Amino acid sequence: MITYPLLLEKFKTLLKENALKFTKQRELILKFLYDNEGHFTPEDIYMLLKKKYPDINIGIATVYRTLALLEESGIASSISFGAQGKKYELGLKKHHDHLICTQCGKIIEFFDEVIEERQEEIAKKFNFLMTDHAMKIVGLCEECQKTDI
Repeated sequence: MITYPLLLEKFKTLLKENALKFTKQRELILKFLYDNEGHFTPEDIYMLLKKKYPDINIGIATVYRTLALLEESGIASSISFGAQGKKYELGLKKHHDHLICTQCGKIIEFFDEVIEERQEEIAKKFNFLMTDHAMKIVGLCEECQKTDI
């Protein structure tokens, strides 16, 4: 994975290209995604940063705008939960897909070579140039299946 100093330089260039200032608040959002495994809503990130850095004035709008910029540039990626919004993660990790529990919201990351190969075969069959893909399988995790019985 990319080192944080390299990622920070990439982020600073991105901000400059978009005529935006580099601020401590924006850097904290980037650092949060870099340092934390998992998938977070903008509200999760906002609350965790406010708790960890109570002296730094950070607004929820800054979190949303920064995440949108990071996602647009490929630094962050998101999973959509429809009306419930998006959850974000660092987008520079090795490719993976997701299992999402509709009851507790748990997200399990996985990689399956057979699925990856099959997608390429399907794209080739339809003479389709695949440039990216995202798979999410929705259902109930093992724990929630036990509580549904």
